[in-house]
Amino acid sequence: MKSKTNTFRRTAIVVVVAFVATLSISFAQTKTAQLDELLNKYTEYGQFNGSVLVADKGKVIYEKGFGMANMEWDIPNSPDTKFRLGSITKQFTSMLIMQLVAEGKLDLQATVSKYLPDYSKVNGDKITIHQLLTHTSGIPNYTSFPNFFKELSRNPYTPTEMLELFADAPLEFTPGERFAYSNSGYVLLGAIIEKVTGKSYEDVLQEKIFDPLKMKDSGYDHHSTILKKRASGYEMKGSVPENAPYIDMSSPYAAGALYSTVEDLYLWDQALYTEKLLPKKYRDMLFKQYIPAFGQYYGYGWEIGKMPIGSTKDSVAVIAHSGGINGFNTDITRIPQDRATIILLNNTGGAPLGAITKAVAGILYNKPHDLPKKSLAKSLYNEIINNNLKAGLVFYEKNKDSKEYSLNEDEMNSTGYSLLQAGKKKEAEAIFKLNMEAFPKSSNVYDSYAEVLMEQGKNDLAIANYKKSIELNPANQNGIDMLKKLGVETEGIVKDVTVPDAILESYVGEYELKPGFVLNVTKEGDQLKAQATGQPAFDIFPKSETEFYLKVVTAQIVFNKNEAGKVESLTLFQGGQELLGKRIQ
Repeated sequence: MKSKTNTFRRTAIVVVVAFVATLSISFAQTKTAQLDELLNKYTEYGQFNGSVLVADKGKVIYEKGFGMANMEWDIPNSPDTKFRLGSITKQFTSMLIMQLVAEGKLDLQATVSKYLPDYSKVNGDKITIHQLLTHTSGIPNYTSFPNFFKELSRNPYTPTEMLELFADAPLEFTPGERFAYSNSGYVLLGAIIEKVTGKSYEDVLQEKIFDPLKMKDSGYDHHSTILKKRASGYEMKGSVPENAPYIDMSSPYAAGALYSTVEDLYLWDQALYTEKLLPKKYRDMLFKQYIPAFGQYYGYGWEIGKMPIGSTKDSVAVIAHSGGINGFNTDITRIPQDRATIILLNNTGGAPLGAITKAVAGILYNKPHDLPKKSLAKSLYNEIINNNLKAGLVFYEKNKDSKEYSLNEDEMNSTGYSLLQAGKKKEAEAIFKLNMEAFPKSSNVYDSYAEVLMEQGKNDLAIANYKKSIELNPANQNGIDMLKKLGVETEGIVKDVTVPDAILESYVGEYELKPGFVLNVTKEGDQLKAQATGQPAFDIFPKSETEFYLKVVTAQIVFNKNEAGKVESLTLFQGGQELLGKRIQ
């Protein structure tokens, strides 16, 4: 996410200038060729299908389309293809809010009730505009409701009707207490914009952002509108695309209903360096680090932090946000120090845009970067669908250690859920079990395996695996909720562990996970904290005297002692990876 003397004679200066110009062209050609190689390889492996724009020093150096905007008619993607943005919409909503703040029409610390007096007083008097913007309101995320995708997402709603879905719902925590991503909060912000302006969210967007920036290929998407050059949305089942499920665009609303192109998003990116839309005082507030989130910080509609460059542990400060909606996933990453921008819009859903962005950054900064490998999970899915489960298992055993394929915990998990949603419970169970065996230190794999077991009525096994998931990650609230559903008493299942102060103090130090990538463990009172290079510090909580876990992300840390009882290293378990960090201080 995402850095001569003046004593020459006249003739010499001409030569030097000519040489530098030639060198610049050579570098540009090299970067273009590298970007082509990278994106073509991702496209070849079925891992990207969309449009790309890369800018550096405030100038576009690369823009191109890959794959098909419409697969039925073989219409290719191009830089002016229109894609649904998903949650990239949130940065536009936050801009409208801040414009109203700058105009004196909104107070960030005022409660929802001040602007929406008809909104439920149960929660409206407790939640501020600031908390909505930063996902710290505690309002449950309506897109996580069990019936959202199958029922709610297909129906048309007015903003008022959308609010009724969650207005009286119990808050998940006291407002301001912590971060929990909530589309509900941004729907509420859209309704506040309409109330304060007396206009529709769509009209305000057009008037205050799209028209001033001449973003002629952006807008609020409506299924009924004939929209030229609109990409169709697809989802991949293995290597086979399917039309994405229908979603009525009134349901994502101010949280995710916009469409745009890479070219228009570049206009947006460049405007954020100016006062065209918002005075600097208020614009800076968009990008302030308010609350830890996703291993970074969250501002107002943006994630702020650092991103590794290529395959190195060098990092660069970025302002970014991703998006996902049926058939689409998207990402915009801004690197303010170099006025660089990486915009990726994909219309097959689930593309590894984070990995692509890091690789593109590697090319921008002349650092090593990884080319993609074939997805073992996707190929495994194809074997099962085209042949049978037995053939799939043979294929997996043959290729799981191959350098040609990548074995990814998240991809395997997604493959299991694709099979489960298709009614292939036996096959899904087999995939989740393989994932559990491949990544035995991951809490999530046990949670998923338990889910498919429960779906088949294998409740005793499901209970055992939910308990294992919670043992690995005591912050797994879903596992606790499922155990309750299975009739298990969960009181005390997560036991408070007290570690003597002297032992906590012995863990304080720096641990090198990779060259240049250090985990710094500190202590404040009786609380241990861990901070990785280029990332914020997070509290870590004890499971035992040597084992700790994080609540904000799924990760565990084990401190390792030598025979003399001295702490010499730690092991970080996260995302299927196991990293040993030697103590260096």
